[in-house]
Amino acid sequence: MTFDPIVATFLILLILTIGELISIVTHARVPMLMTAMILYLLLIWSGLFPENMTEQTLVPSLAMVLIPALIVHMGTLMSYDILKKQWCAVVIALFGLVGAVALVLSLGTLIFDFSVAASGIGPISGGVIALLITTERLQELGLTSLIVVPVMIAAFQTPVGMPITTYFMRKYSRYFLKHKTDADKQQDIENKERYEHARFNILKNNLVLLTIIFGFGAVAIVLAKYTPIHYTLYSLLFGIILVNLRILPKAALEKANSFSFLMAALMIVIINTMGGITPKDVVNHFPAVVVILAVGVIGLLLGGFIGSKLVGWHHTKGIPVALTALLGFPADYILCEEVSRSEASNDQDEEVLFDELVSPMLIGGFVTVTIASAVIASFVMGLI
Repeated sequence: MTFDPIVATFLILLILTIGELISIVTHARVPMLMTAMILYLLLIWSGLFPENMTEQTLVPSLAMVLIPALIVHMGTLMSYDILKKQWCAVVIALFGLVGAVALVLSLGTLIFDFSVAASGIGPISGGVIALLITTERLQELGLTSLIVVPVMIAAFQTPVGMPITTYFMRKYSRYFLKHKTDADKQQDIENKERYEHARFNILKNNLVLLTIIFGFGAVAIVLAKYTPIHYTLYSLLFGIILVNLRILPKAALEKANSFSFLMAALMIVIINTMGGITPKDVVNHFPAVVVILAVGVIGLLLGGFIGSKLVGWHHTKGIPVALTALLGFPADYILCEEVSRSEASNDQDEEVLFDELVSPMLIGGFVTVTIASAVIASFVMGLI
């Protein structure tokens, strides 16, 4: 079955819109991306969509163009005043991973065997690189029958993790708004306004902004080819530096009127991960996938709780940071948007709440998905 690219794009955007409407109606209890991913999978299984539906939109081919630019944008959300507090998020994210790895390897090995448990570690700790390390190692060992386990965990961890993360984020949002004084909120708004506009008028031009953002995204890609540092970390660092020097304004892509389009395109890339899962795969490997996901989530919750207590954060703020291992970008950012929109009663509170949520979630996601997951997957798979 083949669709014209414009028709395929419309149908995928329609799925995303349905997810967005359900999120609004349920006050973010049912996350938009989770709904879209599950609906996309069901449409493929029913035969209404071909397995390569997202590829027919031609959008996935733009992934390496969109992601660096979007992450530069994420960096522009982090002023120095916000960033200096985020060492706590790093600690909590690492504690969450330790909890997940310890439980999955211990209980998973008791229930199945070490190779099955180890094959789920990479995806649980987050990241495409960790998934690739896992699948390549299984191929080297001749354990190709196990490859579907990490692939399925990687596909289903976001739909599983989003409602759990949303629950804790909503609880913390209510706590935060209740205890935040009007003076604190006003101070947050004033701090935000300092970075609202770029230093020079020419930098307010939409085309100039886009050129700078994509230019630094390109530099990040080039640097990553010649250094061991992942391009997403360079992109994030560039965004942080540029907004604090006021070369770019805060939320740069929004100022350039381009953010919504790029995010929609990236979400099409994300739901593409569901396309290769068949009902037979789900039935054959259901026990292992369910156990590893369940145990991994419990480990992340325990590690996130302990880490939160150690750094002095409210546990409902810290646990979602640990759970970013299941989400990564852009799901972590989307949840911040949905929760702040649903829990705040006015625009000012929504801005303040979003700023409170987004920085630790993004930092946590980069620690788990981009850095630690690859290290953990390499180490654990080397033990098989």
